[in-house]
This record gives sequence, structure tokens and C-alpha cells, in this order.
Amino acid sequence: MTNTDRPIALYGFLRPRPEHADEVRNILSSFVEPTRQEPGNLQYHLHEQEDGRFFLYEVWHSQEDLDRHNETPPLRAFLENLSTFLEAAPEGYFDTMLSPYPEPEPAART
Repeated sequence: MTNTDRPIALYGFLRPRPEHADEVRNILSSFVEPTRQEPGNLQYHLHEQEDGRFFLYEVWHSQEDLDRHNETPPLRAFLENLSTFLEAAPEGYFDTMLSPYPEPEPAART
């Protein structure tokens, strides 16, 4: 399996400015279900840390799928205003997965 055959994982932390914490929570939460419906999305999770940071974990079938996601208008609007919402640049990581992504089990027929 080549690197291009492996899923792409993107994960990181965002620290909102205190006065924008609720707004950032609402914006990020609004991305979850639509993103999970996008072609090529394998996982999309949002967590809130005790210290107020948000942690995102995404897995995409391919770089092309992630690139397409990154061009969606709601995400573009948020990214273009990051300095308004966040105390510092996001702490992000982007990697090709080494472990195989599990194939979904076939749906049971009744």
C-alpha cells in the first residue's frame, strides 16, 4: 500500500479567545454533521478540553477529499477569521495513517 492509498488524519487544538469561546464552540459544532456527510470523510470528532481548548480529529479517505472539504464556504469563512476567534494559531498535525483503516462491516440483512 502506498502513501496515496492510505487515509489522511488531521488533528489539532484550537484555543479560543475567552470572549469568543461560545461562538467558536457553536461554529465548530455546526461543522460536525455536515462534514460527516461529505464524500471521503471517514471520521470527524470535536472535543472540548478542560482548559477550554477544542480538539479536532478528522480522517479522510484521500488528500483530494480533505482538499475539497477545506474549500467548503462555512469552513473557509471560519478559517479566514481565525485571528478574531483564537488566541494563537491552531496547533495542528497532518499525517498519512500507517495502520490500515478498518473496512466497514456490511449491513445486516433482515
